[in-house]
Amino acid sequence: MQTRTDEPARRAVEAVARESYGRLVALLAARTRDVAGAEDALADALVAALTTWPRDGIPTNPQGWLLTAARNRLLDHARHQQVHQHSTPTLKLMTREFDETADPDRWADERLKLLFVCAHPAIDPNIHTPLMLQTVLGLDAVAIGRALLVAPKTIGQRLVRAKTKIRQARIAFEIPAADQIPERLEAVLNAIYAAYGNSWEDASGADQRIPELGQEAIWLARVLREQITDDPEVRGLLALMLYCEARRPARRSADGRFVALSEQDPKDWRMPMIEEAEGELTAAFQMRRPGRYQIEAAIQSVHAERAHTGRTDSVAIAAFYDQLMQLAPSIGGAVARAAAHAEVRGPEAGLTLLDEIDSQAVISYQPYWAVRAHFLRQLGRPQAAAEAYDRAIGLSEDPAVRAFLTERRNRLTP
Repeated sequence: MQTRTDEPARRAVEAVARESYGRLVALLAARTRDVAGAEDALADALVAALTTWPRDGIPTNPQGWLLTAARNRLLDHARHQQVHQHSTPTLKLMTREFDETADPDRWADERLKLLFVCAHPAIDPNIHTPLMLQTVLGLDAVAIGRALLVAPKTIGQRLVRAKTKIRQARIAFEIPAADQIPERLEAVLNAIYAAYGNSWEDASGADQRIPELGQEAIWLARVLREQITDDPEVRGLLALMLYCEARRPARRSADGRFVALSEQDPKDWRMPMIEEAEGELTAAFQMRRPGRYQIEAAIQSVHAERAHTGRTDSVAIAAFYDQLMQLAPSIGGAVARAAAHAEVRGPEAGLTLLDEIDSQAVISYQPYWAVRAHFLRQLGRPQAAAEAYDRAIGLSEDPAVRAFLTERRNRLTP
């Protein structure tokens, strides 16, 4: 039975797991080249902390304590398997290179290397993004499945196979050579953006990990830009996330209600972050190699202009979505394009574009039903709008979004 004195220790374990999971896994796996083994060792260390810290007190350096415990677990496992003559040199290298008593900020950060390992061409391309989301950013199969619209069971099975492949192929933990970067870069960018999208979709504040996940995604994009200075999509992705992050405070009112973008007060946006995004996007455009993330960032740039002009150029946004769907078609892009064209040509045009989307692909896609309900309400079709609102409300995990949609539904005139 958990006692009151256990609570500070439990909170400390949860905090270090949220803040340092990916970094610790990357440190361990970079030496063993065994991602699954590193994850198992860290999981055991976290369990040990839940038992030890309430009794002995929270260590001065919790990350160092966990790294030591996980490393010892890996050594014990190697001896148990009677292969320590092969494994121990690698593990001892980790012992020599790291002072677990030092400030963790002084440790080398191996997460970017781990991202490129997960994007190695020897691994099934369909699992690149899920593998990065789990190993580097600590998302579980349920969160990954939700972000990528794939069943968690399917994700879990693929992840196991991919980690086995990394171990058996002894894939090197390093930033690849310049000529090898292009074949892996898109997968790395997709994973970083998927991680940020996960933080963006859950803005309720119920999960303390969510805002930190968004910050980690932006941090990884910054590091990637420093390593790869001549790729416009790297800058485009960073700009896109900065635009979105600048608006995060405005997405909730003082009493916690969801606030739609069109109703947000630009005074609540973080203008220095928007200015930084503008600089990154300008640098990307100057390279004259357009891509998905640059176009998405350009759309957000048009929205950000409302802070200066007081209006939104809907024609420009619709044109950018047309370009985006030609370059990188997706369900989310198709729904957003319909919403953009509805602003220019009316809800009937938007509804027509929604009807062109494969119905099976949007059965469980909440934004589709929310946008559809909005169009039907504008067209004076309350019964159909109510049905669409009900679907959107049922698919919404954020209580504030559910309340927002419920309020809109309740305004329908029979």
